[in-house]
Amino acid sequence: MKTIRQLSLHLFLGSALLSMGALAEQPKIMVYKSPTCGCCSKWVSHLQENGFDVETVDLNDLSMIKSMSGIKPELASCHTARVDDYVIEGHVPADDIKRLLAERPEARGLTVPGMPMGSPGMEAPQSDHYQVLLLDKDGQTQVFAEH
Repeated sequence: MKTIRQLSLHLFLGSALLSMGALAEQPKIMVYKSPTCGCCSKWVSHLQENGFDVETVDLNDLSMIKSMSGIKPELASCHTARVDDYVIEGHVPADDIKRLLAERPEARGLTVPGMPMGSPGMEAPQSDHYQVLLLDKDGQTQVFAEH
């Protein structure tokens, strides 16, 4: 027969493991991309390899999605994603998305403008230095991460 102390320890460890499992699961990301874009598909694979549940929607024209998400042309890339209440524009690393979801800043989301070499989905022998920008509700940006 187990003592109260042993039962308490089992309950504590069990709930801790459940909590860790819940933390390990990432929310679903909806990715809007061109059906012919190879780097978009590679970025989706990067997200999946980092624990995200990803659903994709192939569109020939992403301009309406970008406009509805508040992405100005100078902040745009080849794909747009939504996770929780955030927009993720371009080749944002999964770790930066995880940080965004953990910190939950009051913002519209993250963007990596353009298609920098070396970013997830744009792997290359030579990598560009690039910034992940936090896009606030007013459309202003600030550096969220540098790679």
